[in-house]
Amino acid sequence: MVEASAATGQQDARELYRRWIDELWNGETEVVGELVADDFVGHWPDRTVHGPDELARIIGETHGMLDMLSFVVEVGPLVDGELVAGRWRGRGAQDGNPVTFIGNDLLRVADGRFAEYWVASLPLP
Repeated sequence: MVEASAATGQQDARELYRRWIDELWNGETEVVGELVADDFVGHWPDRTVHGPDELARIIGETHGMLDMLSFVVEVGPLVDGELVAGRWRGRGAQDGNPVTFIGNDLLRVADGRFAEYWVASLPLP
């Protein structure tokens, strides 16, 4: 039954990523402890984030910069062992002007939560 176990693990990782975008990145920061490990490390091009509390703070700051900010998954999630990848689109408004950006996530799962995160994103014209 190794195949069934692997399929279950992939499904769990897909659900974890769905919650990562649909809940956490859409502003429900109270779920952060359910989704990321206590020793979580997030790697952005310009900073490194440590732990669930700092991640929740960064997400809150992001929502504070844009009105009506929301994220949707466009591709994935793709699961390979402990790694999960996905592509998302974010939309919001700043000073009444629409803002759209896309990003690619790579996350490592450990013990049912995300332990490490790499992201690359850019605004769309």
